[in-house]
Amino acid sequence: MTVAPAIRIAHASKSFNRKTQALNDINLTIQPGECVGLLGASGSGKSTLLRSICGLERLDGQHSEVSIFGSPLQSAGALSSNIRAMRRHTGIIFQQFNLVGRMNVLSNVLTGLLPRMPLWRSLSGRFTHAERLQAVQALDAVGLADYALQRASTLSGGQQQRAAVARALVQGARILLADEPVSSLDPESARRVMDLMHHLNRSQGMTLVVSLHNVAMARKYCDRIVALRGGELVFDGPPLELDDTRLRHLYGASSEELLMDPAELAT
Repeated sequence: MTVAPAIRIAHASKSFNRKTQALNDINLTIQPGECVGLLGASGSGKSTLLRSICGLERLDGQHSEVSIFGSPLQSAGALSSNIRAMRRHTGIIFQQFNLVGRMNVLSNVLTGLLPRMPLWRSLSGRFTHAERLQAVQALDAVGLADYALQRASTLSGGQQQRAAVARALVQGARILLADEPVSSLDPESARRVMDLMHHLNRSQGMTLVVSLHNVAMARKYCDRIVALRGGELVFDGPPLELDDTRLRHLYGASSEELLMDPAELAT
């Protein structure tokens, strides 16, 4: 039996105005369980592409399409009528964590269950004992069980990002999209977050697409690198094929941003 791709992107184009072409006819297929590094300098289109995969951004053009596990999520700029249910398959974490600082960590993680709950329960914020146990187990999986009742605002940046990963676990996501998840973290926290996501990819078969600014990190953690430049796909292949010489050829002066040591990026 043929297994449907985890993500299929066809003719993805997106313009924000006449002068800004964020994506230009991107075609990409990602198989279940792949760990893909999305690489590119600032303004290359990485964030727009990730947001399109989960339906936070609508693509342009009659032929544009994004499918998740064989089901169209959006086509020709229109979202699927089943978009709410389809988003359960996809967790997304951002550079700025998107936690509610005044809420405790457990409550933040429980919000990952809201798309699967009846509307009346999601509005009232009522969670069962089993759901709370599930959230604690997710926090334990990311090393944060001891912080469950602590306000999210008191956590370090790395801990908040790990809490965001726990929220995706509770959601039941089969795909994890990470948009520059470590760019605001110190090197040690960045390593821990990348180690965690890589472990989930390997141990649970979660499909991981992570947008990165640093080629060394992409080479270390990813099986495949997809590189964008000016909204166009300019490389798709194994990390070892994207050596420094080829990177400089693709990006010119902007390649220095991608080759910078992670410790320098954090200073």
